[in-house]
Amino acid sequence: MLGSTLVAELGELGGTDRRQIGALVGVAPFNRDSGKFKGKRAVRGGRTSVRCVLYMATLAAMRFNPVIKHFAQRLKTTGKSAKVVIVACMRKLLTLLNAMIRDNLTWNQLSVVKALDV
Repeated sequence: MLGSTLVAELGELGGTDRRQIGALVGVAPFNRDSGKFKGKRAVRGGRTSVRCVLYMATLAAMRFNPVIKHFAQRLKTTGKSAKVVIVACMRKLLTLLNAMIRDNLTWNQLSVVKALDV
């Protein structure tokens, strides 16, 4: 489901950098700073249909994918809230998929996967 949605509704995948692709989907954090005031970062906008499918794929990846699972556990141990962890994992998964398409790699060829010895 995720693959077909990304192909159909996110033609920019593989052609842009990680920041742009995150903003297009709506998982990139935007600040609300003004002068000396530091506001909270929040995600907004983006393509709703892609974000919904990515959310469900990320929930499964947080349980079963060793790379995303390790990333989520590391964020949880630093005290991040559950929603922040999920959105960060969504962005991580999207970034990895973008790199795979851009560099024409398989999952096992990614340096992150090799570093985990999966």
